[in-house]
Amino acid sequence: MKKKLLAAICLSFTFSLLLTGCGAAKSENGEVVVYNWGEYIDPDTLTMFEEETGIHVVYDEFETNEIMYPKVEAGATAYDVICPSDYMIQKMIQNDLLAEINFDNIPNVKNIGDQYFEQSREFDPENKYSVPYCFGTVGILYNKTMVDEPVDSWSILWDEKYADSILMQDSVRDAFMVALKLNGYSMNTLDESQLAAARDSLITQKPLVQAYVIDQVRDKMIGNEAAIGVIYSGEAIYTQRENPDLEYVIPKEGTNVWIDSWVIPKNASNKENAEAFINFMCREDIALMNFKYITYSTPNMAARELIEDEDIKNSSIAFPDFSDYQNLETFQYLGEEGDALYNDYWKEVKAQ
Repeated sequence: MKKKLLAAICLSFTFSLLLTGCGAAKSENGEVVVYNWGEYIDPDTLTMFEEETGIHVVYDEFETNEIMYPKVEAGATAYDVICPSDYMIQKMIQNDLLAEINFDNIPNVKNIGDQYFEQSREFDPENKYSVPYCFGTVGILYNKTMVDEPVDSWSILWDEKYADSILMQDSVRDAFMVALKLNGYSMNTLDESQLAAARDSLITQKPLVQAYVIDQVRDKMIGNEAAIGVIYSGEAIYTQRENPDLEYVIPKEGTNVWIDSWVIPKNASNKENAEAFINFMCREDIALMNFKYITYSTPNMAARELIEDEDIKNSSIAFPDFSDYQNLETFQYLGEEGDALYNDYWKEVKAQ
């Protein structure tokens, strides 16, 4: 774990230096400036891309969609490739921030399963702007030695028995998704009475919460510092490798099924290099390397066929049968007024 984290820190630091002009000069085939989630790619694939194409990779990381968006919107740094989530891609399309992808330059897109492009139509209606990179669910991770009863509902996150041992996501949409689903509502609702009910539920829960965190859910659960946490399915796979006492479930009230995809900003300086980068990431051996490294589910069907570990290949966490679950949704962009509404309610929760 420490080795992986150290490598990610070094990678981020090195490429951040390059981004600010402190690194080496461009290669003969130019560069591609990539903006991605933290610890969301195998660093070796970046080296391989540079060696095979002669294109220099400038790499930067973000922690949330909400941190990424204003930086891209401001245009101070001309990123060539970004990896936002579904609803944020929808927002970027509506605000004319993305360029249409020339799929003639991405022949490896054939490896991506049709069902993921179909799901992508919810936020990219004509599949013009995005190429799926990873997908997954949000669920409950719990420690079987610390939790007595079976876990199948979001309601356990309100059980006083686990006071100061509950971890929540420090994300307005994820936190409200949990509370909205618990109350039987859509996670994309704009009904203020429903949002107020979710807010009240989160305020009631707050004294029980040890911390609102993001990546730290994984580390705290591995280290037995908490009994229950809200987590992304890809992180759950990794935590189970490190701590066999951990179990992941999708609650019966439903959850978020998400897709993170590669997109190209409209102000990209190196669009063809960006398409070369996306094509490389869609190659089955590269997709497999990234899946093994980050443990987030790959939509790359050819890569899946290469998975040697049958338990992982058939994992219901990595590759769930969505027909087994009810009330699954993908986040939608709710407009500026909708964002403001959620943020206002979230501030009320945090202020308590």
